[in-house]
Amino acid sequence: MLQDRYKRFVIAFSLFTWAITVFSQVNYENKTRLNDGWEFIRQDLGNVWEAVRPVRNDSEKVPIWTKVSLPHCFNATDAVEPDVNYYQGPGWYKTLLDIDNPYNNGRTILHFEGAGQKTEVYIYTTKVGSHTGGYDEWQVDITDAIENFRNMEDSQRFGGKIPLIIRCDNSRDTELIPSDLSDFNLYGGIYRYLNLVYTPSLSVRNLQTNTNVDEEGKIGKLSILTDFNNFSDTHTANIHIKIFDPQGKLIKEDTKTVNTSSPQELLSLNIPKPFLWSPDKPALYSCEVKLTSQAGEVTYKEKFGFRNFEFKEKGPFFLNGKRLLLRGSHRHEDQAGVGAAMTEEQMIEEMKLMKTMGVNFIRLGHYQQSRIILNLCDSLGILVWEEIPWCRGGLGGDRYKEQARRMLTNMIEQHRNHPSIILWGMGNENDWPNDFPEFDKEQIRSFMKELHTLSHQLDNTRLTSIRRCDFCSDIVDVYSPSIWAGWYRGIYTDYKSVSNMEMEKVNRFLHVEWGGDSHTGRHAEYDYASLDQAEDKEKAFADFAKATKEKSDWSETYITDIIEWHLKEQENMPWLTGTAYWPFKDFSTPVRPDNPIPYVNQKGVVGRDMSPKEVYYVFQSYWTEKPMLHIYGHSWPTRWGQPGELKTIKVYSNCDKVELFLNGKSLGIKERDSQDFPAAGLRWHTPFPAGKNTVQAIGWKNKIKTTVNDEIEFDYETRPFGKVADIKVSVKKSDDSTYWIEAELIDSNGIVVLDSKEYIFFDSVGEGILVKDMGTATASDKVQAVNGRAHIMLEKRNGRTVIAVKSESANTRMVTIE
Repeated sequence: MLQDRYKRFVIAFSLFTWAITVFSQVNYENKTRLNDGWEFIRQDLGNVWEAVRPVRNDSEKVPIWTKVSLPHCFNATDAVEPDVNYYQGPGWYKTLLDIDNPYNNGRTILHFEGAGQKTEVYIYTTKVGSHTGGYDEWQVDITDAIENFRNMEDSQRFGGKIPLIIRCDNSRDTELIPSDLSDFNLYGGIYRYLNLVYTPSLSVRNLQTNTNVDEEGKIGKLSILTDFNNFSDTHTANIHIKIFDPQGKLIKEDTKTVNTSSPQELLSLNIPKPFLWSPDKPALYSCEVKLTSQAGEVTYKEKFGFRNFEFKEKGPFFLNGKRLLLRGSHRHEDQAGVGAAMTEEQMIEEMKLMKTMGVNFIRLGHYQQSRIILNLCDSLGILVWEEIPWCRGGLGGDRYKEQARRMLTNMIEQHRNHPSIILWGMGNENDWPNDFPEFDKEQIRSFMKELHTLSHQLDNTRLTSIRRCDFCSDIVDVYSPSIWAGWYRGIYTDYKSVSNMEMEKVNRFLHVEWGGDSHTGRHAEYDYASLDQAEDKEKAFADFAKATKEKSDWSETYITDIIEWHLKEQENMPWLTGTAYWPFKDFSTPVRPDNPIPYVNQKGVVGRDMSPKEVYYVFQSYWTEKPMLHIYGHSWPTRWGQPGELKTIKVYSNCDKVELFLNGKSLGIKERDSQDFPAAGLRWHTPFPAGKNTVQAIGWKNKIKTTVNDEIEFDYETRPFGKVADIKVSVKKSDDSTYWIEAELIDSNGIVVLDSKEYIFFDSVGEGILVKDMGTATASDKVQAVNGRAHIMLEKRNGRTVIAVKSESANTRMVTIE
């Protein structure tokens, strides 16, 4: 088995040597992030000379550059500006490098973790490299260019520093993947970390850890393979290798001399009863490889894990010999205020938030993502489907296909050491035409077969997958159809039967992408009491699902019902491999200008700023063990209805029992039953007195003494409200430098129209600045009302600011802040 893997390793390197400097992944020892000291301009230049030419006076200081830090995205805010198309075109970056390579005759490398979408790299005016593709890692050796620049007379004016200039370009190009028809922005910029790397002239090019273990976990097999970059005269090196178990215990140490002119197997080792990697116990082994030669000494570190997985045909998913229901979500590289340029700290926050929700699986849609994310999936215990960005539009020509092949190769070579990865995705919605006059299903099938074959040649330890391309469903190993019960088609009570029907069509079924949009803070009054009173429950649930869908209110109320119905059904589908909700976080998209938050796909479990929506706690109540309790409606300040009308309070909790109190009076204890829709039986029907109400809940598990509790307050409005007649604007000080601006749509009697969904528009003039273009419900200057209200924050500056607020049917109102 190990010999076969070694043979494939050699074949892979011989076939793709031309791309090695692009796709090799090494955890470099001597690496520095180039975050600071950059200047940027969002337009094209006449040539690279414009970035470095001397300036004799102020009149020549054109065009104007701005100071930025990396990661940086062209489209940090304009991706969600309501009235413009986001910028697609070139942008330039420049900085000065201090180069101090510690290795004699060493190599100096720029290592890009990702930049979009086409990138050119210059040292002074010399082009030293380029790359097409916004999501895979690549690197440029700038050693020779640095030496050449230092020998130039013009180098003296830079004070010993090296001018680095980078041009990124996200212009529309149908011969590139992904398609501009994709439901996400093709961001521009150096939006992942850029590293300055020093290596000896003889160094490791790729360090590959291959692991295998039987499903009972009796014997783990480890093989470590490598290849070399050699700019030296020597072709031998000493290798000192150490293997550590997940507790940090040294379990193997070896030293050998290797020939660096060809790929080498550094180690082949059997480990009896290895610690197995799983979502509950993500056990990670590590290796340390020290390379010593005449060129110098360098150490490389890598983590790996042992796990056995299987997608049963027409059956469930097994990990390490036991059934595991995949409980997943999706991730786009997108964040309020920064676009794709998320920091490592933001990524950690996001992935921990996801894990705390109960996720054990993620589909990285629809492109390779940061190595930081893959490392977090390894350490947190999240299984991964990662895919290339062949997304929508059809199939292009040779340049298009070459990029897809290269990105698949890069993805596998760069990320194959991660034990979290189980699926390599070949594409998404490849049945979506319109980038080209010709849409040929057979050509798409042929290319899909080619990618499937290439994937298994590069790595036969994982399976291939695609989502939504029925005429290719027989090609890949695992297939996900498009279902969307209760949102794009049908009603949510159809979910189980439709899933069963789709499962029967393919060998291995996995359902990714389901759910629906919700506008944060929008809620609806539903008659849940009628469900409990109905005699024919099945019909009542179907009628209720249909009636609430027809309202199309984009409320959090409806989406919590969709999600809970799916979750309760999944518990009773013994053949189900698992699912992945689409997506975890709201994200920007150019194809949804008319959404409640323009240009935002609002299907997230959390907002674009990572603020949890109500549905986050629905998932938690079904997917987690640590006691939790959440009363529905934390963002619902005003409920409404008739005096004495029965209203429903829902509690989402994984506790066995919950007691509810309304205005200090107990409404009784309910026992949780995951199949008792809605709220798993934790619902109370009660009238509310007009005015302020306080709700408290306390929950406990039978075997755990610890209790959990929650509390909310709301007003109950019994006065009837009519159509929108005016806007009431109020200002509330948040702190010394910020104010909240609240707009309320009121009727002719001054009552808030609590079911209004009109767009509300904010504007300002003066010293203060509105916090806008964040793609959230409270940081957008054009946004649909949530229950008749909208909010935005003002950053106050010295002086006067006038705020203007209008809606679709009400006149403009103004308020002045001194």
